[in-house]
Amino acid sequence: MNDIGIAPSILAADFGYLMRDIKAVENADYLHIDVMDGHYVNNISFGIPVIQSIRKYTDMEFFTHLMITDPERYVKAFADAGSDNITFHVECSSDPDALINEIWSLGKSAGIAVHPDTPIEKVFPYIGKVDIILVMTVYPGFGGQGYLDVSDDRLRQLRKAIDDRQADTVIAVDGGVAEDNIRHIYECGARLFVAGSSVFHAEDPAEAVEELKRCAALS
Repeated sequence: MNDIGIAPSILAADFGYLMRDIKAVENADYLHIDVMDGHYVNNISFGIPVIQSIRKYTDMEFFTHLMITDPERYVKAFADAGSDNITFHVECSSDPDALINEIWSLGKSAGIAVHPDTPIEKVFPYIGKVDIILVMTVYPGFGGQGYLDVSDDRLRQLRKAIDDRQADTVIAVDGGVAEDNIRHIYECGARLFVAGSSVFHAEDPAEAVEELKRCAALS
């Protein structure tokens, strides 16, 4: 199971008891933080002050997913707030290469995300340049959506492109991941799984993380 990572998304946590919920999933590989500005996606979540606050109370790796326009304006602030990985959308940057270099220069790992309606080939130029390519498997903006079946072919194409280049870029997926489909998504090529409702709405979130890993590893 060493190549399987789980990143619980705090978008599905109880904001009134946010640190309680985060502490419950510290066995996970990352904490996924969805930042939404109400422009790129039709929702607003949370920003820099929340990341600064929770950073003081956990050593988890912060996988910060910027669903925002003009990410160039904010990456340093998110880095300073305590993000470990900063992932931005390919649709939102006029110069992804420069932004990737800036993220790395700040001592953070870089990721690039792709919307379900964007051709998957748009992220191929960044294979090997980023640590993570995040494939949205729902339409970004709201949690609790079902996995889009059209994602299967997109993941397979990206997996082949990465393998052909012998790169170590990790394919992450965000949206609709659950115990009953995570193995299938793994077989399509994903290795890092963002999971919101299936973790934080479980009776035992820590056990839900482990069960997702077990289900992904089933042969």
